[in-house]
Amino acid sequence: MAPQTVHIADHDIKVSKLDKEFYPDDHFSKGDVIDHYRAVAEAMVPHLAGRPLTMRRYPDGIDADGFFQKDASDYFPDWLRVVEVPQRGGGTVGHVVCDDAAALVYLANQATIEFHVGPATVDELERPDRLVIDIDPPPGVPTAVLHEVARRVRDLYSEVGLVPFTQATGGRGYHVVAPLDRSADFEFVRELADGIADRLAARDPELLTTAQRKQRRGDRIFLDAGRNAYGQTFIAPYSLRARPGAAVATPLDWGELGRSAPDRHTAATIRRRLARKADPWADIDEHAAAPAAARDRLDALDT
Repeated sequence: MAPQTVHIADHDIKVSKLDKEFYPDDHFSKGDVIDHYRAVAEAMVPHLAGRPLTMRRYPDGIDADGFFQKDASDYFPDWLRVVEVPQRGGGTVGHVVCDDAAALVYLANQATIEFHVGPATVDELERPDRLVIDIDPPPGVPTAVLHEVARRVRDLYSEVGLVPFTQATGGRGYHVVAPLDRSADFEFVRELADGIADRLAARDPELLTTAQRKQRRGDRIFLDAGRNAYGQTFIAPYSLRARPGAAVATPLDWGELGRSAPDRHTAATIRRRLARKADPWADIDEHAAAPAAARDRLDALDT
């Protein structure tokens, strides 16, 4: 198929090899990937804007080796926003910041299938505005059990004054996310997230664990608070996943959780969903909470 030019957000973007199959089992092509990101851009871009982006690219489709990329390629166009992000070990990395639909489509044309974002924005890199616990099950855990664990995380967030939002990851589990007011640094937020996860695991040690090493988890569900460290990421809302089926990371209302599955929504269903239902995370920043107050409430639960 000959290259085409897409005009979007005041930019002309040349897209090519549109018939190349990126999901061979699903006959889902590069053109389909680009169409997905054009369709979800209005809902997705607000969750990408202002955040350092990590791309997961698969130039030869998901059955071939892909790679994670943090630094912007030299050939990326000048209009694509790039921000130098300091690294803990010294130096900086020039991260792409996806602020509009044109950037999203351009990166999709570069075979970016998954979009991962950091829990802080580039204007406050040391002060996260998201707290994330990833519910990561071993194979074979019933979906109803994952729903129950997500509700436990939700309830403890609420108990300490955080406002919980959830997302089906498009993989095996769920994220439970709370917006923060950027009044604390990464070390403080990571300790808060660890404290929440540890408390939940202590309540049900046969089902839940915070053990970092897989061999120590057994068949328990891992509550992963590690995404709250500087430089870590989580899957962006409405990102495709590089797995057969073309599942999509999907924000949910809590009332939908019981009817959901982690990989229920796909590129084939997400447009219909967005046509009939507003993004459940659209107002997430309006509910930002102070981590210090949450820490005090968490500590008070032990007294």
